[in-house]
Amino acid sequence: MDDHATLHVSLPEGREPVLRLVAMPSDTNFSGDIFGGWIMAQVDIAGSLPSIRRAQGRVVTVAVNSFIFKQPVFVGDLVSFYAEIIKVGHTSMTVDVAVFAQRRAREGRVEVCIKVTEAVLTYVAVDDQRRPRLVPQQ
Repeated sequence: MDDHATLHVSLPEGREPVLRLVAMPSDTNFSGDIFGGWIMAQVDIAGSLPSIRRAQGRVVTVAVNSFIFKQPVFVGDLVSFYAEIIKVGHTSMTVDVAVFAQRRAREGRVEVCIKVTEAVLTYVAVDDQRRPRLVPQQ
């Protein structure tokens, strides 16, 4: 993952992130990069937010259909998570999550934006007894 090969992108226009955080030193692995597990946890939270709204209540994660780390995340990066429901079943919802890091280039202090992670997760709407329930029709 060479910085010279990094594709600089823009944040998605016309969409607000569902979650936005600054990566902190406490979130690093032994190499000093942000721990992949931290990113995975935030992706799960971000993916659950539109699912909870659509289901009008509790949901549980039942599958991580795909998860691709495209670039590392560094301490101080502003990490933005964009999530959208791409499929609704009777009890489940499939959510696409795209993650972008905004960082200051080391030399010129110019901010760059990089797509760092892509994921697709499946959530199921559940009742108070944690049994699957129908996702309300819109």
